[in-house]
Amino acid sequence: MVDKSEKFRWLIRLGFAARGLVYVLLGYLALSTRGSEGAKGVFDYLQEVPLGTPILYLAALGLISYALYRFCSPLFDIENYGSDKKGIAHRIGHAASGLAHVVLAYTAFQFAQGTKQSASGDGGTATEAAGTVLSVSFGSFVLGIVGVGFLIAGIMQAKKGITGDFMRRVSGQAPSFIRYFGHAGYLARGIVFVVIGWAVVRSAWLASTSQIKTLGEAISSLSDNGMLYTAVAAGLLLFGIFSLFLARYRIVPDLGPQGLKPSFRS
Repeated sequence: MVDKSEKFRWLIRLGFAARGLVYVLLGYLALSTRGSEGAKGVFDYLQEVPLGTPILYLAALGLISYALYRFCSPLFDIENYGSDKKGIAHRIGHAASGLAHVVLAYTAFQFAQGTKQSASGDGGTATEAAGTVLSVSFGSFVLGIVGVGFLIAGIMQAKKGITGDFMRRVSGQAPSFIRYFGHAGYLARGIVFVVIGWAVVRSAWLASTSQIKTLGEAISSLSDNGMLYTAVAAGLLLFGIFSLFLARYRIVPDLGPQGLKPSFRS
């Protein structure tokens, strides 16, 4: 019998594998001619490969599992970041990451079902979602909070890329070279998250959806700076490889009577 903790760990590891697949292809496509399509370009690409549909279903399951794992951070402090300013910042960033991966999971599921047949001409999902938020009372405030969450997440990602703090949650059995993939990957993801967050904050301030950027648009907005664009695209690809290693070597908290709080902090 597989206990709940083991099932939980398998789902989370599937989540890291799905995230890795998405980022490897995202970086690859960004380095080619399809970078502006972002995650939808990735799922469009997967539709064309053998066994693409089951891969998309697995990706959707993995991404929603990863999103729920991230939501456990602000709700339950699953990774023991604490409630000081630094801990709260990390947990807000995880909430933004969870939201982003819910959208990715839903998009992957749509492609798996055949609801979406092509990535081209389908950049309006994020804009429509932002428009829905802006249409309700305090919508600009809510959208602003989401934008701040992405900004915090981006800053935290970049900080991890500089300090290498991400290795504290990786098993000592992992190959040492993956640290370098992580450095490059977290820095690249930090830049992209900051671009997205700033766009969302501007949209909230202007009460307009015109500033909203999807993942692909955020990457493409860097294209005027060729070196930075290439570095970010390569970094995202390396982050994908790093995530695939995390599917095996990431330290995942146990489900148990003592709660979900491993002693990551010294």
